[in-house]
Amino acid sequence: MQTDPRIDAYIAKAQPFAQPILRHLRELIHAACPGVEETWKWSFPHFMYKGAILCSMAAFKEHAVFGFWKASIMDDPQDILTTKDRESMGHMGRLSSLKDLPKDKILKDYIKQAAKLNEQGVKIEKAKPVPKKDLEVPDYFMKAIKKNKAAHKTFEAFSTTNKREYVEWISEAKNDATRDKRMAQAVEQMAEGKIRHWKYAKK
Repeated sequence: MQTDPRIDAYIAKAQPFAQPILRHLRELIHAACPGVEETWKWSFPHFMYKGAILCSMAAFKEHAVFGFWKASIMDDPQDILTTKDRESMGHMGRLSSLKDLPKDKILKDYIKQAAKLNEQGVKIEKAKPVPKKDLEVPDYFMKAIKKNKAAHKTFEAFSTTNKREYVEWISEAKNDATRDKRMAQAVEQMAEGKIRHWKYAKK
């Protein structure tokens, strides 16, 4: 069992309730996946296998957590990967004692399953960013700024981002009065060559 001294120190500094939990998880991980490697990422213990993260654990003041890197694509016959406590890290909720952990055999089976995914080189597909829709400028908006040559010139010279900030701010108005007030302010600012958030722009 090859260990990382940084994890030894981490466990030693953990709260008394958390130390047996972390030690037990560590032993189970090595027992279920003999080739696992310990490492240190994002300020808490991680376990690598076949060049990819297998799982991780961490301890806080009142609870500890454990989670699998590829939990989203793992089979979960024992329903242990969906924590009821959505505010906590990990996949088994807040762990305050060894009793909160699944039985050793169950946890080992899950560790072996996660290890197999790494052996097969299975990767989690990253969600593709949703492309922004083309900017649609309302007719009332263009009509208002065209009445002011300076404002219209500024708007046409703006980047898409700067244009979008003005259009969305005005379009989100909940009533006509608010929209008209914002429109007038926008025209005034653009006539002076100002972007929507000009007050916060770096000088």
